[in-house]
Amino acid sequence: MYDELINVVKNLGSPRVLLAGDFLLDIYVYGDALRISPEAPVPVLKVVSTEHRPGGAASVAADLAVLGAQTSCLGVLGKDDDAQTLRQLLESAGADAFGLIEADDRCTITKQRFVGLAQHKHPQQLIRVDQEVDTPLTDEQYNQLMEIFKIKISQVDIVCLQDYNKGLFEKGFCQNLIRLAKAAGKKVLVDPAPSADFARYAHASVLTPNRTEASIASGINIKTIDDAAKAAKILTDKLSLESIIITLDKEGAYLKADSIEEHIPTVVRNVYDVSGAGDMVLASLAAALAAGVDYKTAVQIANIAGGIEVEKFGTATVSIDEIINEMMSRKQKSGSKIKSIDQLIEELKSHRNHGHKIVFTNGCFDVLHRGHIEYLSFCKAQGDIVVLGLNSDSSVKQIKGPDRPVNSQLDRAAVLSALESVDYIVIFDEPDPLEIIKKVEPNVLVKGQDWAKKGVIGAEFVESIGGKVVLAPLVEGKSSTGTIEKLKSLWKKEQ
Repeated sequence: MYDELINVVKNLGSPRVLLAGDFLLDIYVYGDALRISPEAPVPVLKVVSTEHRPGGAASVAADLAVLGAQTSCLGVLGKDDDAQTLRQLLESAGADAFGLIEADDRCTITKQRFVGLAQHKHPQQLIRVDQEVDTPLTDEQYNQLMEIFKIKISQVDIVCLQDYNKGLFEKGFCQNLIRLAKAAGKKVLVDPAPSADFARYAHASVLTPNRTEASIASGINIKTIDDAAKAAKILTDKLSLESIIITLDKEGAYLKADSIEEHIPTVVRNVYDVSGAGDMVLASLAAALAAGVDYKTAVQIANIAGGIEVEKFGTATVSIDEIINEMMSRKQKSGSKIKSIDQLIEELKSHRNHGHKIVFTNGCFDVLHRGHIEYLSFCKAQGDIVVLGLNSDSSVKQIKGPDRPVNSQLDRAAVLSALESVDYIVIFDEPDPLEIIKKVEPNVLVKGQDWAKKGVIGAEFVESIGGKVVLAPLVEGKSSTGTIEKLKSLWKKEQ
């Protein structure tokens, strides 16, 4: 799985994104909080430094730029110093700020955070002060933005709308953008504002509400994955959406599209600050979908990118290298070929989605020999992924007797894991593999030719699901039992 994701992220290229939304300036005032004010029971902040960062849709633009996307911005700023600061930040990140018009009747939206530093290094937000105007734009301003949109739409691969409910997407403006983008053959990705009425987002290609937003709009209090599935159906049907991705914080995301309805889990992170996490998820989804990536893979990438972001303080970008390094780290942790049956089933889902042919075989593989090596190589030649069902120690005793196995199940599994011909190993306790075969549902079931007369266990089931049974040639005179008896004979001679 991670090899495929790494390859996708490395090849995102430079997708072109038209990003319309509420562009904000985040201001962080850092200071040492050394004492309590004598005037009131509040900390006194001795300012050490001030930092400006892109916020809101501007944060998405910065995230997209770091991911390699070419981003054109569309929105409204005030005619003030904050607007010039935000433009400089966007342009230095590589975004095109031409579509950000300036209005006399409103200020540039800012969120100013005062952050106390414990021991000069541990930041803790004390208070946030917002400056904003959230009324609808004038007709003239909407017309000006619409003309820019019409020029830019033919130059991009995807349209991304980021709604912070600051007045931009009123008066039918959102629906006009969606209609024009769809007419131009462009996907429209929308991150909605919290509202009981999502009508303004109708007919979007992708809607990405979080758990709270989806709960409010659908009327379903999303506490479980089943709740998310119900909410997804309600919203896709009501709004005529192509797909919906409900982000579920530590539980990952729920994806519903024409061809898939699936919970896509994520790794639980140590959350330091959730500011900007949604922006990073939106940016990575937009970059991936613009590059032609399928929905499920795009969500998997977005889960990872968002997870990295929440471990940072404030709104922060996440680079391609950080995402790849995270994937490589996860691959190493999950790199063992030895899987539980539940882990195996999840892995096989991904392989099937990519059209891989699953091969299953089983056995004790107590003392590995040449016959085993050639047998497993034969298995590999029958398909793409070889799953080896390994008899546990207890089941080997039932089959071979109380003196077996010679090597423990973990030792046997470790040796088999070193073979390139084996992709996964699942250990089972039953004397026969029928139940494990039913769970794996292989395309090909392989056993040795010595099973021709005895009858291959699981053959009837595999053939009933459209698979086939293949008998492998055996290497004459090679078996674990024979090897063990020879070792016993040699041991007796030495006594």
